[in-house]
Amino acid sequence: MDMMSLVTSMLAAQAGNTQMQVATTIMKSNADSEKSTVLTLLGAAQQSLANVGAGVGGNLNISA
Repeated sequence: MDMMSLVTSMLAAQAGNTQMQVATTIMKSNADSEKSTVLTLLGAAQQSLANVGAGVGGNLNISA
């Protein structure tokens, strides 16, 4: 293996490592965003259910 091939392969490995780090950062950011969205939706659902009267939704007839 000549010197130029060695340098080229090292640069390719470095570029691959950088791409992997960027991909990992983006995936973590997406996961954090999804978590925030779910928590927001759950909080909104709890608030809307807090405003209904006692017993609402307790009995559901699904035989009809």
